[in-house]
Amino acid sequence: MTTNRTLYLIACAAPPARRLSVPIKAAQQAGWDVCLILTPSAHRWLTEDAEGEMEALEQLTGHPVRHQYKLPSQPDVLPPPDAMLVAPLTNNTLAKWATAVSDTLALGLITEGIALVPIIALPHFNDAQAAHPAVQRHVDFLREAGVTVLLGEGGFTPHKPKHGNLDAYPWQAAIDALPA
Repeated sequence: MTTNRTLYLIACAAPPARRLSVPIKAAQQAGWDVCLILTPSAHRWLTEDAEGEMEALEQLTGHPVRHQYKLPSQPDVLPPPDAMLVAPLTNNTLAKWATAVSDTLALGLITEGIALVPIIALPHFNDAQAAHPAVQRHVDFLREAGVTVLLGEGGFTPHKPKHGNLDAYPWQAAIDALPA
């Protein structure tokens, strides 16, 4: 399929990050050229725990997988995005994003991205984390800023600690929420 739209898939270190080929293939089927950006912890998971995974993801996307800021003298290796999908979105990244912390490439892109492109966020955290009073404030803040946060009905529903079902993660809901 020929694509002319670029999607940045920004993945945090949560269990669904072990299955990034699922959303990449689904987005490609929907006509997106997918570029993968990882948080530093997600990058560590995929390079230390899953031998050959990084190379497979680069082959699947046709782009280098990024996880850190480039030097000012280095060229951009990815095309500019037309949309961003932040999935899985951890509680840690949610809190930093909602308070404009940009200490990683992933956070820098999504913090700036609010003003530039449509952003869909699909969280993944347990119900004990979700119960913290700041979490709902952060979700509300990002929604008010125009981010589509798929938390609750039609998106991700937090699970009991250590009882997540990796096969139930709603990747397709996020792909379906991308702009047409």
